[in-house]
Amino acid sequence: MKQVVQNYRSGELAVLDVPVPGCKPGGVLVRSAYSLISTGTELMKVSEAGMSMLGKARSRPDQVAKVMQSVATNGVPATYRKVMGKLDSYTPLGYSLCGVVEQVGAGIDDVAVGDLVACAGNEHALHAELNWVPKNLYSPVPDGLAPRHAAFGTVGSIALQGVRRGEPQLGEVALVIGLGLIGQLVVQLLAASGVRVVGVDPDPVRCELAARLGAAACGDPASPAVEAAVAELTGGHGADQVYLAAGGGSNEPVELAARLSRDRGRVVDIGKCRLDLPWNAYYEKELDVRFSRSYGPGRYDPEYELEGRDYPIGYVRWTERRNLACFLDLVARGGVDVEPLISHIADFDDAVKTYQRLKDGELKAVAVLFQYPEQAVEAAAPQLAVPAVNVQQGPVRAAKTPVRLAFVGAGNYATSMLLPHLAERDGVELSTVVTTTALSAANAKRKFGFAAATTDLDAVLGDTSIDAVFVVTRHSSHAELTRKALLAGKAVFVEKPLALTEDELAGVLAAVEESGNDRLQVGFNRRFAPLLREARERFGARTGPASLRYLVNAGRLGHGSWYLRQGTEGTRFAGEGGHFIDTASWLLEADPVSVYAAATSGNDDLQVVLRYPDGSTATLSYVTSGPAGFPKETLDLVADGKVLKLDDFVRATVYDGRRRRWVSSRLPKTRDKGQSAELAAFVKAVRTGGPMPVPLESLVATTSATLAVQAALAGGAPVTLARAR
Repeated sequence: MKQVVQNYRSGELAVLDVPVPGCKPGGVLVRSAYSLISTGTELMKVSEAGMSMLGKARSRPDQVAKVMQSVATNGVPATYRKVMGKLDSYTPLGYSLCGVVEQVGAGIDDVAVGDLVACAGNEHALHAELNWVPKNLYSPVPDGLAPRHAAFGTVGSIALQGVRRGEPQLGEVALVIGLGLIGQLVVQLLAASGVRVVGVDPDPVRCELAARLGAAACGDPASPAVEAAVAELTGGHGADQVYLAAGGGSNEPVELAARLSRDRGRVVDIGKCRLDLPWNAYYEKELDVRFSRSYGPGRYDPEYELEGRDYPIGYVRWTERRNLACFLDLVARGGVDVEPLISHIADFDDAVKTYQRLKDGELKAVAVLFQYPEQAVEAAAPQLAVPAVNVQQGPVRAAKTPVRLAFVGAGNYATSMLLPHLAERDGVELSTVVTTTALSAANAKRKFGFAAATTDLDAVLGDTSIDAVFVVTRHSSHAELTRKALLAGKAVFVEKPLALTEDELAGVLAAVEESGNDRLQVGFNRRFAPLLREARERFGARTGPASLRYLVNAGRLGHGSWYLRQGTEGTRFAGEGGHFIDTASWLLEADPVSVYAAATSGNDDLQVVLRYPDGSTATLSYVTSGPAGFPKETLDLVADGKVLKLDDFVRATVYDGRRRRWVSSRLPKTRDKGQSAELAAFVKAVRTGGPMPVPLESLVATTSATLAVQAALAGGAPVTLARAR
């Protein structure tokens, strides 16, 4: 097998062929899927190896002291041979990975061959194709957590143990000095604990990243803005806790910690920075200085790490292994997001080149992962196939008036948003309403003037006088009812969603292909909204890629709502997310090519990022935790120095340069989301036999993108939308 090694004397890095480790009792043999480069600890080690002997001595005074003791005990010649022999040996790199159990040693009963595990340890979780890992240094990966995210387990445990040492409490303010990999994780863990965080780093890119991941404020250590932010958040008292996550030889971090801490604040050292404590500053505030020992209790204890002797949970709540499991669970539930930290993924075979690029500063990175050869297929972006639309067009329908319509379903949406527009439209005859209960059909017939009401769907589908069928039922029945209506030769208007699964979508398209009937419209009405259409026209054509932000303040559902029945009706986003994806795609005049999604715990609030062929992106924030009084939908489209802004279909503005070029508004009670125009376009297409309002390929692409959101959430990685050729 192959392993990354370094010669500490010469500084040489290499990928060596070495023997496969044996699977000893008390542990498992793990085949690596991803291993994480610690851009702090490992790069420091790599840099030290490239120093002169004098430089090495200056960087490691602790080792020099050991050498001098050996000289006193064994003499110069023996000590020289011993030191040179050690320096001239290959040493391993790496300590955080995720892989698949390939062999189980005696005494192990909590995992099996084929299980995915996260592994820790600078002797057991190395950058190597295979590693033997003892029981207390691995943890099973929760279902749905992507292997590349699970590879962060060890560094996540280091950050988590540091936060535990700080004993954060709700409402406190923390200062995190150093926003590298550990610092970024500490920021997220503190934010998840209800602590307001101020981040400090000289790199503005890292500051911006920390702000996106939950920090209340960030800045350069020399900037007065940092001190001002701490003062504002604490009322001038100072930070309750300070986390030293910086490296290097500067004493500025500990001096800054003293200056910005409150009286009797807590200072936790997680990184490896100089600790020349200014006595007066620390004494006068009686600061509590604490050290965080790596992954947690058990570290450096051979009985715990190598022999598998656990500490009783009643005495030691958070051990190395329990910290590892806790961090993996946090990532799996969305409490911590490691995806934005991944700067680069390199092939394992390119390890030497990758380290050199990091050392030279050519590759600027927070976190870098190695992917291993046998995982190359898995490492590629997951794909969801967008089905091809194959239809042998049937005979074009002759123009006809009136157009006779049947409704399958007469619930709230049908009776409030669709039927009122159709009942008043010339050239439309409401023929038959079909419901599962007799009374609801009778009510719809009486209220909207249907010629007939029934509970017999087959009778409606067999009625040759009916031109089009509206499917306005619960989500789980949409695809099957649409399939039947298409096979019966009807034009179909189906409310979103068209399908809840890939199989359901394939079934609809199979009906299109079998019948030659592609007369299908999905109720994506927002692209027909008059205000939005006029705004797009005023915005004009684009020449470059666009950035679109769409905030949907969906609000909480009432107890007992059938939307909450995810087992049968799909997720809430699966039900209505297509609305917003379709609107974004219509504005960007293309179909998405990839989908990434992240969710808060419980998947209540979603962030969905869509990427388009020309480099445009659309970010959909679908939230249920917002206030009821805030507008439901706000949208901003930015491109070519222009901005299109839509405020809940009540007001639209187009900005060009520094001026508002166009603005239009209407009263909230006249809010028009396009249902009337959409229905008019559908009826016209049915009456004339002309093209449907939205191409079938677009409906399929939007449905596939909506389905890909759940796949992206489950896999923790972007999903490529692969179109069939």
